[in-house]
Amino acid sequence: MAHIPDGVLSVPVLIGGGVLAAGGLALGLRRLDERDIPKTAILAAVFFVVSLVSVPVGPSSIHLLLSGLMGLVLGVRAIPAVFVGLLLQAALFGFGGLTTLGVNVVDIAFPGVVFAALARPLIDAAQPRRAVAVAGLVAALAVLGTAGCVSLALALSSAEYLPSAKIVAVTYVPLAAAEAVITALVVGFLLKVRPALLASPAGRPA
Repeated sequence: MAHIPDGVLSVPVLIGGGVLAAGGLALGLRRLDERDIPKTAILAAVFFVVSLVSVPVGPSSIHLLLSGLMGLVLGVRAIPAVFVGLLLQAALFGFGGLTTLGVNVVDIAFPGVVFAALARPLIDAAQPRRAVAVAGLVAALAVLGTAGCVSLALALSSAEYLPSAKIVAVTYVPLAAAEAVITALVVGFLLKVRPALLASPAGRPA
């Protein structure tokens, strides 16, 4: 999903996406310390693998993202994790593109980070069952947010992409449901065996 290839988007959209991605990447790296490297690397690897299995849809593609889960576990550190995964996919397998890397990072990483940050107080204060439900909702909203970002990038680039943008947006609905279930199951498991992975340590930004 959101693997928009080179030659599709307009120059202003590419520049805007690149600027936003650079800012998010700088913030994520700034908040990344030695304690975060192992889990960031693991989730970057998981994202890299699951998003390789993609189905082409018009000028984009759909695949598992797990951006909601990454946002809940890593916070803004999910942005450099997604960046690394997308960069390797573009360089090694030709998925997405190098000129569209910034836009793809924004499309995938930003919704997960934003919705996870908004839900953080609810999850920290909730009982396990409610926390699992909120996590599933975060995952679904992150996917729908990506759908909106991809559709917007296409629509802003050319009116000719509007039909494709609508088709792409519709395909995200069942994917949002699937990601909600997967994320809820993973969060439920982590709450039992390693709840610290989901909590915001005191004094440290999520």
